[in-house]
Amino acid sequence: MYYQRKRTQHDTRQRTAASGFGDTPRMGVVVYLLVGIALSATAVVAAQGESFETLRRDMVDLQVRQRGIQEPGVLEAMELVPRHLFVPPSLKREAYDDRPLPIAPGQTLSQAYVSARMIALLELDGDERVLEIGTGSGYDAAVLSRLAEEVFTIEIEPGLGESARSKLQSLGYENVHVRIGDGYRGWPEKSPFDAILVTTAPERIPEPLFDQLAPGGRMVIAVGYSLHQDLQVVTKSRGGDREVRRVSLISLAPMTGEVTEQNDDGGPGGY
Repeated sequence: MYYQRKRTQHDTRQRTAASGFGDTPRMGVVVYLLVGIALSATAVVAAQGESFETLRRDMVDLQVRQRGIQEPGVLEAMELVPRHLFVPPSLKREAYDDRPLPIAPGQTLSQAYVSARMIALLELDGDERVLEIGTGSGYDAAVLSRLAEEVFTIEIEPGLGESARSKLQSLGYENVHVRIGDGYRGWPEKSPFDAILVTTAPERIPEPLFDQLAPGGRMVIAVGYSLHQDLQVVTKSRGGDREVRRVSLISLAPMTGEVTEQNDDGGPGGY
């Protein structure tokens, strides 16, 4: 009997050692719990990702496609760009709501339809060099990056611009270049541009921006300082002439910086 008890104890110790927990069986329970917690956390993250993807598809279907935006490239780009990563963390769950969202004092991310409408009007083919005035959180630049060869974007607010640059880099949008500065005079050393998107509203079209538009190119811009502005498509002929097509009314934040000084002192603010 004594031998059998010793043998049984020896076998138990061997089985315990083989299990990897030595003489502390409670460690097995702890590891089991930790693994369970890790799996649960992974499941939550996966569920959140799937939830955001569903919200993004619904946003494109209900807010964009059903309002008449049918360009396949624009729809696909907006289905792929994670809009919730371009708003403050506290607003992630609201990122796909049908309204503008605050991203900084006095700064908003336009509702999805407005972004889609303005980008669709550029009629991009995929090989263009695009200038964007008003980077904001970087969302529109991210969408543009999937529709153009190269995107140059300018943000006048340093904190917002740096945040957008960091976000775009971390998400792998390598064909987007961010400059911190006043967008009124554009980015001359990178011009000409095949397309220009202006997401803030000047009183008139800034001449430096039109000058940087390549022959045959087009600019989409909201013009006016009232509550609602004229959304316009400005094209440049091969000979350098301009043609302005008024599309609809829109409401964007006013352009700030040098453009206001030019207009206040009677200088050449634009067309």
